[in-house]
Amino acid sequence: MHQFFSKTETLLRLRRGPLGNYLDRYANWLSEQGFCRVNARLQLVQIADFSLWLHNRELTIIDVQPATIDSFIEDRRRRVKPHAERSTLQRFLKLVRPEACTQVSPLNASQVLFQDFRRYFLEERGAAPASYIAFQQILHQFLSECFPDGTIDCARLTPKDVIGFVRRHAYRHSSGRAKLLITALRVFLRYLCQRGSITSDLAASVPRVAMWPGSTIPKFLSPDQVRQVLAQCDLNSAIGKRNYAILLLLSRLGFRADEIVRLTLDNIDWENGRLSFRGKGGQWAQMPLPADVGEAIVCYLQRGRPHSSCRRLFLRHAAPKTGFTNSGAISTLVRRTIIRAGISSQRKGSHLFRHSLATRMVNEGSSFPEIAELLRHQSIETTNLYAKVDFQALRSIALPWLGGAQ
Repeated sequence: MHQFFSKTETLLRLRRGPLGNYLDRYANWLSEQGFCRVNARLQLVQIADFSLWLHNRELTIIDVQPATIDSFIEDRRRRVKPHAERSTLQRFLKLVRPEACTQVSPLNASQVLFQDFRRYFLEERGAAPASYIAFQQILHQFLSECFPDGTIDCARLTPKDVIGFVRRHAYRHSSGRAKLLITALRVFLRYLCQRGSITSDLAASVPRVAMWPGSTIPKFLSPDQVRQVLAQCDLNSAIGKRNYAILLLLSRLGFRADEIVRLTLDNIDWENGRLSFRGKGGQWAQMPLPADVGEAIVCYLQRGRPHSSCRRLFLRHAAPKTGFTNSGAISTLVRRTIIRAGISSQRKGSHLFRHSLATRMVNEGSSFPEIAELLRHQSIETTNLYAKVDFQALRSIALPWLGGAQ
């Protein structure tokens, strides 16, 4: 508390009430997470106000319930500006009394359904959190269109509802997004059937979307363009050191964005020069750590990584200084860097570097099993996609164009 407030009388006033003894612990956490002085002071004042509000009603921290927080926020909204932030109180309670971190309001039927589906999808099926996030958006839209009044009754779903949703939305998206849409619906409908919420297997009524195997050519960057992107990182800044190490993992080892998000300090075996990490589908993988990638990570750890108790390898540089929430942060980083490099590309996501790495290996004469091993493909059929970028080999088997060269 002394690092944010210097006057003794102020500290005594803030420490009044049943929460006063916990403020120093929360203040230390705010400092560790890198919150600025102004924001930290504002949060501590709000908690102190909540503490005094509890004291006046003869309540303790044990008595704090979701309805208690709601009542305080409503009362403070009438009395004080700025209004109390619910997230501040939740963070505080989570830190000092973990069992107090509960939902602010009772879960409605939709929230209960998605909470249970999330458990089923992640725990029973072993899917990645990023997949659930992608599915959730589609399923929310599906249910909101099927039940516009907000009253969800899955027993009323019919094949007509399912087919109509796919017909309305699939044609608006790319083939990949359309495939995601139908996959999300099938997984969700099978879950409802297994749960007993529907009596028939509506997953069988989800229409197929035409996706011809091998109908597209992977989008990629040339080696010169990859170097151009890497050159955009300011190695004199902490964020630049972090971004450079991330981009090297993407371009040299073909990491997926969510794999980078999940990397921890414990995943690096410095003595043997290897990375061990959990990849797609929860499978553990090991990869050698190239010298340039290792040097970039060391540079970031020694002179760029914020001080934090978090074990994630790459951290946010804005408070709270913890690991990235999801793979979207990596994709955003890549997109901004590609734009800053002035490169025109139809694709600007992190997966572009996996395609670029595979394409470079094909052009350098690497075999498809070697590429599959590096990219950790579970099926060689996935790797065979890159046969289409071996333009020299394709020219040798191309038939003459009727009517002359084109």
